[in-house]
Amino acid sequence: MSAAKSVLRKDMATHRAKAHATVDPAPALATLIDTLRPLQGPISFYWPIRTEIDPRPAMRALASTHAVCLPVTQGYDALIFRTWTEDAPMHTDGFGVQTPDASMPEVTPQTLVIPMLAFDAACHRLGYGAGHYDRTLEKLREKSTVTTIGFAYAAQRLKQALPTDPTDQSLDMIITERGLQTPHSSW
Repeated sequence: MSAAKSVLRKDMATHRAKAHATVDPAPALATLIDTLRPLQGPISFYWPIRTEIDPRPAMRALASTHAVCLPVTQGYDALIFRTWTEDAPMHTDGFGVQTPDASMPEVTPQTLVIPMLAFDAACHRLGYGAGHYDRTLEKLREKSTVTTIGFAYAAQRLKQALPTDPTDQSLDMIITERGLQTPHSSW
């Protein structure tokens, strides 16, 4: 299965790069903000790398009314989350991602906005292969209910089912420039 996922990661990185260069993310950001605004509790976003759709405008739009946090890697363990504000000190981690400095408080998110390379109709996601989000979601879901939102370009949706492993964690919904998709909903 990992060989099939490796090929798919390479192909979908190309699809995402093309979408990143041509698709206006404004409709996706508007849907993301509208979806998140009524939710309670801390919201985890991500600092975009490569050609990931950029959630930072939504982070900034919601920072005055919601606790916003970002994931922090700890090697290959589950992620921790640190509070983010516009003036939070940031540093680059070992994966090349901007994360809040260790001086920022840890927080447990109730909602997570998650990047990906690909997704399918059942809201399964394909990440980079390290399993950070899968381990993190499993750990968070053992303790409480969390809302998981994939944020992507519509071009990242697969026509076929994504190959999954028993440790893969599905998402509650995916938001793209075409709107919000829940498992097995149609566009």
